[in-house]
Amino acid sequence: MARGLNKVMIIGTLGRDPEMRYTPSGRPVTSFSVVTSRTWTSADGERREEHEWFNVVAWGTLAEICKSHLKKDQQVYIEGRLQTRGWEDDEGKRHYRTELVANEMIVLGDRRGAPIDYAQEQDEGDDGDYAF
Repeated sequence: MARGLNKVMIIGTLGRDPEMRYTPSGRPVTSFSVVTSRTWTSADGERREEHEWFNVVAWGTLAEICKSHLKKDQQVYIEGRLQTRGWEDDEGKRHYRTELVANEMIVLGDRRGAPIDYAQEQDEGDDGDYAF
């Protein structure tokens, strides 16, 4: 099988405070949303703006760091990969959610002036044992 690439890098603003939970095995997982914005000028000279929301999930030590260092309205750089998971609700309806699984986070605009860089050690095969 040919080798593929699944890598995402975003810079945006947190839409809500991070929420941390623990898997049944005790592994921390933190979720939060990040909004990115882009602006452009249309052909008729009108300035346009578009927003894209990302659901972000961090695991292990990075989950703990995100919970303790991030807050709503803070600017952040997130690097990771996209993952879509599916589940069935109580009525049997199928749902899907695409998430950015983070492996690096940099706090931008820190009060001290220097960005803070946090990278996640990869735990292969152990990032899907959670349910929200």
